[in-house]
Amino acid sequence: MFIVITRNFPPDIGGIQSLMEGLSKELANHSSVKVFADNYLNCRDYDQNSVLDIERIGGFKIIRKFRKANAVNEYLKNNKVKGIFFDHWKSLEHIKPEHLNNHPNFCLIHSKEINHPVGSSLNARMNKAFKKANYIIANSKYTKELGESMGLETKKIHIIHPGTNYPVKIEKESELKAREIFGSAFPKIITVARLDKRKNHQNILMSIKNLIPTYPDIKYVCIGDGEERKNLEDLKKQLGLEQQVVFLQRANEKLKVSLLNESNLFLMPSVIYKKSVEGFGISFIEAGSYAKGSIGGKAGGQSDAIEDGKTGYLCDGDDLNSIYETILKFFKNDQYKILGLQAKEFSKKFKWEIIIKKYLSLI
Repeated sequence: MFIVITRNFPPDIGGIQSLMEGLSKELANHSSVKVFADNYLNCRDYDQNSVLDIERIGGFKIIRKFRKANAVNEYLKNNKVKGIFFDHWKSLEHIKPEHLNNHPNFCLIHSKEINHPVGSSLNARMNKAFKKANYIIANSKYTKELGESMGLETKKIHIIHPGTNYPVKIEKESELKAREIFGSAFPKIITVARLDKRKNHQNILMSIKNLIPTYPDIKYVCIGDGEERKNLEDLKKQLGLEQQVVFLQRANEKLKVSLLNESNLFLMPSVIYKKSVEGFGISFIEAGSYAKGSIGGKAGGQSDAIEDGKTGYLCDGDDLNSIYETILKFFKNDQYKILGLQAKEFSKKFKWEIIIKKYLSLI
């Protein structure tokens, strides 16, 4: 049996949530899996339809972490397991070392959750927690180097990229809806991401405005929600982009993949915002599985998800001209078609059935 301890899990939405779900489901193809996860609104329906044994822990955040740790400690004391997987160092922090003995354990790192200045109290807590880990799993070369700079033990860190089970089948009803949303536009550009400063949507909108003279039929669809939503809606109006830009706060999985399939470019030129940085970018791989090339930012670990000049391009997300020129290059002489085909081939390396073998080889 494998044990997964996570603060981030569906039906909550996000990159780490999808990662931990994919990891858990793929582990279930090799042994039974028990997941200890935070309680979440409407999680009962999800749990009842899952192949996983999911135990939800509720309560206020400060109490919940101790309740979950107690439940895990009790379980490990009475059960032998093949491996233990933590989504975050805070999920590992209160697990007793004696209960980890003889159980190979993995703690994943993503980027911003370890980006605490050396000497700070958070950095000290983090390093103390990681001393209990057998393996620290970085999602990219950048994240590995960031971890090392924060004091994590180099010999423990292994780079294992997030996996994906994309592409999934496109359903007719959602396909028709996606075509209705994009219409006869060209180019058709999409982003699937939380609306926060790091994802850099404001510079995307300004780039769309600058591209209208060259591409008067351009359309941009953004799927996601977050604290920047009102600011971005206001900016859309200020720039007069009511016809060119569509914000979808909620799009189910079927519509999301249909919109990816209908698009020509996945655009997410992320930047570093305070301590927040893009550790990898699984969305680039998901888009690639539908033969869509991407443009990402040079900051962080996006270079592990985009082969610059082959599956897409990297640009300076802080520089509007860099984004603009990179988009022009992407579509020049139908280059986007070649990039898309190469992105599709590249995405096959990230299938969960391949990625999981890298974890299992360490056990």
